[in-house]
Amino acid sequence: MFNSNLPESELLKALLEPLLEDFTYWFDRSAKLLETEEIPFLSDEDQSDLLARVKQAQQEIGAAKALFQATGGQVGIESAALMPWHTLLAESWQVSVRFRSLQLARPGK
Repeated sequence: MFNSNLPESELLKALLEPLLEDFTYWFDRSAKLLETEEIPFLSDEDQSDLLARVKQAQQEIGAAKALFQATGGQVGIESAALMPWHTLLAESWQVSVRFRSLQLARPGK
């Protein structure tokens, strides 16, 4: 667990840095899936919309990481800013899980 005696900036770094890296990793995977696969249960418009929202989140996260690094970990991110990313990530995961399930259920796979 985290040491509650850490200075505030170190605690912020210990929590926020890995969280931003996780968002980056999972949104990169989501974007790759949406860019390279035809998702049969999404209309072209819905798939394009989801991809656009993922790309927007990637840009926002990139800006947050840059600011965090430029200030030496001295700035945080409001939880109100994190929640839309979390919600979008959950939506992306649901699409991915459903897509992978369909792929596994296809005969000859």
